Amino acid sequence: MNSQSTSQLDRAGGQAPAGKNIRRKWPILGPLTLVSLIVFVYFAFFFAPEDAEQGQTQRIFYIHVPSAWISFVGFAVVFASSITYLTKRSQKADRLAEASATIGLLFTTVVLVTGMMWGRAIWGVYWTWDPRLTSYLVLWLLYLAYIALRAYIPDPARKARFSAILGIIAFLDVPIVYLSVLWWRTLHPHVFGPGGGGMPGQMLAAMFVGLFTFTLVFIYLVRLRLQVGALTDAVEEDQS
Repeated sequence: MNSQSTSQLDRAGGQAPAGKNIRRKWPILGPLTLVSLIVFVYFAFFFAPEDAEQGQTQRIFYIHVPSAWISFVGFAVVFASSITYLTKRSQKADRLAEASATIGLLFTTVVLVTGMMWGRAIWGVYWTWDPRLTSYLVLWLLYLAYIALRAYIPDPARKARFSAILGIIAFLDVPIVYLSVLWWRTLHPHVFGPGGGGMPGQMLAAMFVGLFTFTLVFIYLVRLRLQVGALTDAVEEDQS
C-alpha cells in the first residue's frame, strides 16, 4: 500500500475507517451465517416432511414466514433507531435506520413474491385483496417511501429528521399486519395463536431454524450496508 492510500485509510491517530472496524467486530458472523444457510436448506427441503394437503408447495412456508419475521424486525430497528435519532441526534442511529430499511425492503419483497407463488398454487390466483395481503403491501410501500425520502432530500440533517418521523409513523402498520388475521375475515392461513392450526414437530423445527438463519442473514447484510456507508462517508470526507 502506498503512502497516499495509507493516509486515506489511517486518519486521526492511525485509526482505520469505520467500515473496516465494523468488519473486524464479528469475524465469525459470515461463516456462521453460511453454515446456518446450509443447515436451513437441509431442514426445509429434506428434514421436514411433505405436507399431506399442499405437497411440496408448502415448503415455500419456510422461506415466506422467516422473511416476514425479518421484515417486522427491520421496521422495529428503524422505529427504535428513529426515536434514538430524534432524542439524541445520533448519526449512528440514523445510519442503522437506513441500513435496516434497505435490507428490510429486500425481505419484504421476498415475502410478497413467495406469497404470490404460494397463492397461485393454493388459491389459483397470484393476488387477492385479502386484509393480510393488503396491509402487507402497505408495509412494502412504506419501506419504499422511506428509502425514496432519503434519496430525494439532499440536506443530511433534514433527511435524517424527516426519515425518522416517517420511520416512527410507518411502524404502526406492523401490528396491523400481524393482527389482521384476528380482526378481519381472511384467506391467509393462521398457524399460530388463537385459532391457529399448529404444526407437526419436524415442520416446527424447520421453521425455527429458518427464523434463526434469516435473522443471521439480516444482521450480516445490515453490517455490510453499514460498512459501505461508513466507507462512503470516509471517501467524501477525504474529498472535501
